[in-house]
Amino acid sequence: MNALASALALLPAAAAGIMMGFATSKAVDAVARQPEASGKINSILLMGLALTESCAIYGFVTALILFTKI
Repeated sequence: MNALASALALLPAAAAGIMMGFATSKAVDAVARQPEASGKINSILLMGLALTESCAIYGFVTALILFTKI
């Protein structure tokens, strides 16, 4: 049961990886369409990637806590 809970807690990490790939591809498309806005697009992309990565880290930490039963 503990392993199942840990696996379920890691789902946000997997979802975050997929969504980060989608966000990066959309940012590349946007820069290809409007190269003059690349600075603003990159800053918004990095902010979004940081928030998404924090969700993945929270899921990973939760899985570690569940797995080790601290």
